[in-house]
Amino acid sequence: MTEPRNTTVVALNGEPLTPEAVIAQLRTLRSQIEDVAPLSKDQRRLVKQRLRVHPQPILDASINVIGVLDNVSQALGQPLDDVRRLQDDVLRWDAAVDEARAFLKSIEGSTLNRRDRLAVIATQAYAIGTQLAKDPAKAVLLPHIEEVKRLKGVSRRKKPAPAPKPPAPANDTSTPRKA
Repeated sequence: MTEPRNTTVVALNGEPLTPEAVIAQLRTLRSQIEDVAPLSKDQRRLVKQRLRVHPQPILDASINVIGVLDNVSQALGQPLDDVRRLQDDVLRWDAAVDEARAFLKSIEGSTLNRRDRLAVIATQAYAIGTQLAKDPAKAVLLPHIEEVKRLKGVSRRKKPAPAPKPPAPANDTSTPRKA
């Protein structure tokens, strides 16, 4: 088994950053970026749906149409240079998004490793405490060990299945028979 890499984030002064310092820096960074507006789930879905209709090769070829005649640029009200700058911005921000995702995955991985280490330590503490609690001189551990046992039992219990709904009464739309 390989040792996990040291993924400690270090500030410019050489000190490791705390989670709170990372959060503060991320918020500062977000405030310095233009046009950062979160989209709702529905808005994101609609934009992605529109973009599926315009794959990258079609977008590139369509943008080239702007440069063929000035009439196209005038009709759009968008000079070709501005559109090319926007196209370049999209590529550069895509790279920033990829880097942010990689950063997020590394933080998530580090946090999972910390949780795993914590779980190992807690398991060892419980096992050692269980053994020590057998000694009457260390009976002070008993309530803590019993609480862990109780919590383990609660977490293992199956949640009751929801009661099945009674079948809806059938609507008899036939006309009653005359006797």
